[in-house]
Amino acid sequence: MGMELLEAFDRALRAFDERVHQVGEDQWTAATPATEWSVRDVVGHLTSEHLWAPWLLRGATLAEVGDRYDGDVLGSDPVGAWARAASASRPAFHRPGALTGTVHTSGGPAPADEYAWQMTLDLAVHGWDVARGIGSGDRIDPELAAALHERFAARIPEWQDSGLFAAPIDVPGDASAQDRLIALTGRRP
Repeated sequence: MGMELLEAFDRALRAFDERVHQVGEDQWTAATPATEWSVRDVVGHLTSEHLWAPWLLRGATLAEVGDRYDGDVLGSDPVGAWARAASASRPAFHRPGALTGTVHTSGGPAPADEYAWQMTLDLAVHGWDVARGIGSGDRIDPELAAALHERFAARIPEWQDSGLFAAPIDVPGDASAQDRLIALTGRRP
């Protein structure tokens, strides 16, 4: 794989952050390609994940984190809530040794580097969802899209039974890496 994990994570985080900052006041309730989720729901989901990340990367269990991030984590300032979560999350992923251990997830213990790749996938795909929801440019960095597609092409179909993704959408053989990645998650490119 050409792209290193932290570079991929940083690119996906930057792109998601840019899109959150593009959301207009009247666009938070806009529909997205993420079934039944508004722009606000998608941003809330990612904000919650990034509030959890520093804890999980330090080895905390789900019980230790508890219910502190249940409910509406965005409040009256969704952009600020996201920015605060991201500003704590990014250094947690970059902390020396953070990606060598195990993290506790709702699916059980997972290697920290695998967790980081999954968080990168979430940032990229949900960034695309937000872009589609607000009608802005939905381009995913081509190198990032290719790296994520290569890494997850065989695994995402295994996760469909869990309800994480809808069935993949067929795309032409010459489709871009972005379109192949998006289609893999059950979204129509």
